[in-house]
Amino acid sequence: MALRGTALHDLTETVLACVCAGLAAAADDVEGQPGCPCRACVVPGTVAWDSCEDPCSDQQAGGQLSVSVVRIYSSTNDSFPTESRVVQGVKGCALPPVTAVELAVTLLRCAPTFTEQGCPPDCTDLGTAARVLHVDMVTVYNALLCCLPGTAPHLRRGRRFVLGPSKTVGPEGGCVGLEQRVTVALPGCGCPAEATS
Repeated sequence: MALRGTALHDLTETVLACVCAGLAAAADDVEGQPGCPCRACVVPGTVAWDSCEDPCSDQQAGGQLSVSVVRIYSSTNDSFPTESRVVQGVKGCALPPVTAVELAVTLLRCAPTFTEQGCPPDCTDLGTAARVLHVDMVTVYNALLCCLPGTAPHLRRGRRFVLGPSKTVGPEGGCVGLEQRVTVALPGCGCPAEATS
């Protein structure tokens, strides 16, 4: 039996919720840290840097948080997250034991830019932006590490995943931020075996 039609999208929504909750908690714990941006969504394809501007309201944080699918591929229980080279189609519609999904979590915030007089941003502004970025990087990493295992209670051992690299992106167009990769295992089929008559 194939994966549920919404399995991939459900996973992206789950990752978005995990990261947003982590960012909200970081804002409570770290003075001056913005929380989850009011613009937080699952996006198709490559992330467009649409907004890293001011918050939507006084109670919300600015920036842009997005989750996108980079790729899906076959893997196995023993070699996850390595790509499987097993030939399919020999036994009908037999799914691989594991479908690996690589996701990109991108978080953008405003970056200090040149003044109206053409002067570069001062070191204080740059240091503040760097601090926000560094806390964001740790927060996104921890959110995935701590939240994802518990998001699949139907799986006996919990959700399997591998955290990939986290890298800074920008500054560009007044935005700076991070991209965190994570590869998550979706079971080939979590369905009970059909009853035989």
